Parts: sequence; C-alpha cells; structure tokens
Amino acid sequence: MSIVPSPATSSKPPLPVLETRAEEAAALLSSMANAKRLLVLCHLMEGERSVGDLAMLAGLSQSALSQHLGKMRLQGLVTTRREAQTIYYSLASREVRAVLETLYGLYCAPT
Repeated sequence: MSIVPSPATSSKPPLPVLETRAEEAAALLSSMANAKRLLVLCHLMEGERSVGDLAMLAGLSQSALSQHLGKMRLQGLVTTRREAQTIYYSLASREVRAVLETLYGLYCAPT
C-alpha cells in the first residue's frame, strides 16, 4: 500500500526553492526601497522614457538621476536602448511591473 500525498502538501515547492524565491523577492523590494527610484520606476510604467524626460518628471538633476538609473540597471530593474545620443530606459521584467502595479493600486490610484 502506497501513501499518496494530499493535494495541499504536494503542490508546495520544496523549502530550498521557497528560500531562493524569498531572497529574490527581498532583493527586488530592497532595490525599489527608495522614494526617488520608486518615482522613476512609476514613470517607466507608462513606457520607455529618455533620461531628460525622467529627470524632469522626477524632479531630479541629470547627475542624481544617472546615479539612481545606474544602480537600478545593475540591480536588474531597468534596461536601456540607445538611439543616436539619447538613452531610453524601460522596466526590465514582468516581476518589476507586477510589484509596481500592486503599489500603484494601493497608493497612487485615484480615490
């Protein structure tokens, strides 16, 4: 006689997988845990933007914005595309977009 695992226990990922995913989620949230970076990411929810556009929208100098964008690029939050001398930024992953959509719904949606 064999024991068949119940659906509730067989559908859970193994603990090492959960730990890895928890670490990935914590790293993503930690990368976003800055008000100015979060503001920039929110503007990128609307689509690709140039550095100049982002600086104006976020109320940052291009120097300060470049530091934030560099950090977000290293952390995998944004990607870039160059067109002549202009660099355009966009969100890097569906995970970033999903977190931002949730935050928008909680904090930014019109009441």
